[in-house]
Amino acid sequence: MELTVPTKREAIAILDRGDRAVRRLVDALPPLARTLTGIGSGAWSPLDLVGHLASWERHALEALDAWARGERAPLDRALELRGLHGVNADNLAAAAVLRPAALLRQSRDTHAALVVAVRAIPTDAWVRPPLARGRPLALRVGSILGGPKGPFRHADAHLPSLHEFVAMHAR
Repeated sequence: MELTVPTKREAIAILDRGDRAVRRLVDALPPLARTLTGIGSGAWSPLDLVGHLASWERHALEALDAWARGERAPLDRALELRGLHGVNADNLAAAAVLRPAALLRQSRDTHAALVVAVRAIPTDAWVRPPLARGRPLALRVGSILGGPKGPFRHADAHLPSLHEFVAMHAR
């Protein structure tokens, strides 16, 4: 199945919708509930999820920086060495040392930086491979930030379990 290359505006809209939905749900929780586990398989808290999503946005930013220098994305190597579960575990451990307010602030800042970075990509670069060959830049970034519903839809993949958690623990 051939994926359609989303425009930068479409990509940003998808990312912003997911980010707003996650923030709105996390904000509906009392502070203590934000640290309780129970999301997805039950091992993550809402704040773990926020850190997880922010880590993948950082991976996308690092990839954009590397590709701009004509280099391979650091995430590609990390996935080869650690695998998806290992990368996620590393991301979770890094986020766990942050206080909730710092994690939420870092997540907001990372999302804002990603939106700025996507907006700054020239349209012709958006639709061609970041390196000599491969998929268009839009689809490479979209896959880093993607989920089962498509490019840039990582947050969407986690919303059902977050909704369920919030329904049980909201104020």
